[in-house]
Amino acid sequence: MTRALLSVSDKTGLVPFAEKLVALGYELVSTGGTHRVLAAAGLDVIAIDDVTDFPEMLDGRVKTLHPRVHAGLLARRDLPEHMAKLAEFDITPIDMVVVNLYPFKSTIQKDGVTEAEAIENIDIGGPSMLRSAAKNFAGVLPIVDPADYDVVVDKLQSGSVDADYRKSLAAKVFQHTAAYDALIADYLTVSEFPNNLTLPYEKFDDMRYGENPHQKAAAYKTALPEDYSVLNANILHGKQLSYNNIRDADAALRIIAEFEETTVVTVKHMNPAGIGQGSTIETAWDKAFAADDVSIFGGIVALNREVDAATAEKMHAIFLEIIIAPSFTPEAFDILSAKKNLRLLTVPFTTTVPQKLEVSSVLGGVVVQERDLYTESKANFEVVSKVQPTEAQLRAMIFAQKVVKHVKSNAIIVARDGQTLGMGAGQPNRIDSVVYAIQKAAVKSGFDEAVLASDAFFPMDDSVQYAAENGIRAVVEPGGSIKDKDSIAKADELGIALVFSGTRHFKH
Repeated sequence: MTRALLSVSDKTGLVPFAEKLVALGYELVSTGGTHRVLAAAGLDVIAIDDVTDFPEMLDGRVKTLHPRVHAGLLARRDLPEHMAKLAEFDITPIDMVVVNLYPFKSTIQKDGVTEAEAIENIDIGGPSMLRSAAKNFAGVLPIVDPADYDVVVDKLQSGSVDADYRKSLAAKVFQHTAAYDALIADYLTVSEFPNNLTLPYEKFDDMRYGENPHQKAAAYKTALPEDYSVLNANILHGKQLSYNNIRDADAALRIIAEFEETTVVTVKHMNPAGIGQGSTIETAWDKAFAADDVSIFGGIVALNREVDAATAEKMHAIFLEIIIAPSFTPEAFDILSAKKNLRLLTVPFTTTVPQKLEVSSVLGGVVVQERDLYTESKANFEVVSKVQPTEAQLRAMIFAQKVVKHVKSNAIIVARDGQTLGMGAGQPNRIDSVVYAIQKAAVKSGFDEAVLASDAFFPMDDSVQYAAENGIRAVVEPGGSIKDKDSIAKADELGIALVFSGTRHFKH
């Protein structure tokens, strides 16, 4: 008779699965709560104590950590000496292990959970059995996911449990236990950058393709999900999010989290196309659209207030990929959902994005850093020019500094208070970004109110000179160049305000 050992925390589908195993000729062995459930269902099930001839002890901490269990799992069926050793010690082989683990993840997500409670929910015996079974997958079926129960039964009934399927179950076990251990390691780790980086992720979705159709792709979210995330957004309408949709929507969420004021952000290729603020969401949309009414075509829009019908009508008039907002009025939803392919997402907006490690891949590894959550304020500004900025210019500088850190370096933003006017992004030299941003802004009204913000210092005075000669009256940059004095002298020569923020915001 073949033997299956069942010990599960998640008892979804357990009894029907066990009944089918019995019908297939399996003898059932079980532990603790799983044994009670199976016995209550009228199934003939052997207690683990009767297998080990040793009682469960230490409040259940020790019950399956025993040679009679692990020898039955690890013995190779193709080695006569292994099977002879089992016979010598009267150990019955175990042909299937059905285990899922103590709920460590859900435990640490509970409000007020203590460290002691979390530690008690670290499973030891479960991963040990799974790993033993998975190592010996040629002779043992390791099952960790209740979603596999029906498939396993179908394959057993049809005699189609082949080597590839066994290997796939083993791989799933090691993926599962690795993620489980990684979550525990993350919970217990006190070092910001440990020697071994373990980051647990769970599959969100398979993408149709990546950045381009010839690239395969999938999306994964953190095991402990963040509420403020496109991967946890509520998709009210539209088709599946693509790889590029997710990246662009993520950029939009990062940008709009900078602002408490009523704000609309438009994004294209992960850069802000236009940002506008106003007393109403419609006014904010008007300013964001006016900031760049060309680049927004096919773009992403994030709004930090409910979308009303008037704003929806204006957005409906152009082609957009995604609109993200905290909510939509029924009228606004009816207007926008008339477009079959337009994705409508809701996210509970916040201005307090949590500090987490960000991971970027490089050939042969990854680099890791904290998120750039630095908040600009006038208190950190140093006026280094003779000309003093006005209050309106200072407000515009703070606004522009919040934007520039989300623009690909070299990054330049031309803005007035509450509205972007021009952007230079990703140029290999700073003066080209300055030129491009000012040329984009030059066609817009209110240019006399504009300020220019740079994500990093000016290596020479040409950027200050070009800005001043083209109507910019105030500039904010981090400072820190060995040629700062040249930029200061140029600002004084041309009569504009120059402010050092003291903080660089590279974004590669």
